[in-house]
Amino acid sequence: MNKKIPIGILGATGVVGQRFIQMLEHHPWFEVAWLAASDRSEGKIYADAARWRLKTAIPASVARMQLSPATPDGAPKVIFAALDAAIAAELEPRFAEAGCAVVSNSSALRMKEDVPLVIPEVNGGHIKLIDIQGWRQKSGGYVVTNPNCSAIGLVLALAPLHQQFGLETVMAVTMQAVSGAGYPGVASLDILGNVIPFIKNEEEKMEDETKKLLGSLNGSKVIPGPFAMSAQCNRVAVEDGHTESVSIRLKKKAKAEEIIAAWNGYQAEPQHLHLPSAPEQPVVYVKANDRPQPRFDVDMGAGMTTVVGRLRPCSVMDWKFTVLSHNTIRGAAGAAVLNAELLKAKGYLE
Repeated sequence: MNKKIPIGILGATGVVGQRFIQMLEHHPWFEVAWLAASDRSEGKIYADAARWRLKTAIPASVARMQLSPATPDGAPKVIFAALDAAIAAELEPRFAEAGCAVVSNSSALRMKEDVPLVIPEVNGGHIKLIDIQGWRQKSGGYVVTNPNCSAIGLVLALAPLHQQFGLETVMAVTMQAVSGAGYPGVASLDILGNVIPFIKNEEEKMEDETKKLLGSLNGSKVIPGPFAMSAQCNRVAVEDGHTESVSIRLKKKAKAEEIIAAWNGYQAEPQHLHLPSAPEQPVVYVKANDRPQPRFDVDMGAGMTTVVGRLRPCSVMDWKFTVLSHNTIRGAAGAAVLNAELLKAKGYLE
């Protein structure tokens, strides 16, 4: 590409908004051209409005940008949205109605029948739902979403097995990082030395989104995956990285070496298209019996790879294993950026 596509970020001062800025600093296709946040930040210079929480510095060009009102007037045609669900439910349709391509990290519209919920390596074909959206037909705008941060790592680990052996039952117990709660997140006296066995709406999101992601597109709607799914979600004192203990029952019996080969050999359209943010291996199995661990494995594949380990027989179901994914990269900003890259490759950002 000779000229980069200008993009805007809604919710630019939050943790996920900051991840967007970080990931897009040297992106070969996109450049940050417009930023918006809450009313109290409107008109401020970004460096003054944002409490920057990432280890890399704010890009100089972004630091000097003035925050715009969160309205479509003057916004670019491609918008990354990192908004709370209640705000997203109001703003995202407004931007789509104005002709913008809204690539959302919010849960507000994920389960709408005509809104694609996409992991490009798993169900990239579901982006065709864009074409039946009312916004698309009226103004050319549309909304595409990525999954919940706890669902995305799980689904990447499940997809190769579902394709080759079929899933019958899935049970997942999560240990979720505090960064998943945004900033300032969970109060230190609540989480230090503690486990909180409740994250509002998280279990429902995991169960519903997993089945939609592994479902099949049937014309104008997605038929949910035909398997039973149960999730239990916990917040733990880890900075980044959601860890999940998973048990599965398969429709077709499989050996351990076949399952591991399915994970390590898994590639899909983003890898074949060489999309800029796509990891070379979306899923990697580690052999050490005490891995994966957030401290050592969360940044694999620049935070875009799902790491799996501890595969062993399950005495109740067939197999059990551990999954780790980076919740603010693969589970949030990186997921949306990869979705936008797929949209570009498929001609939806022309």
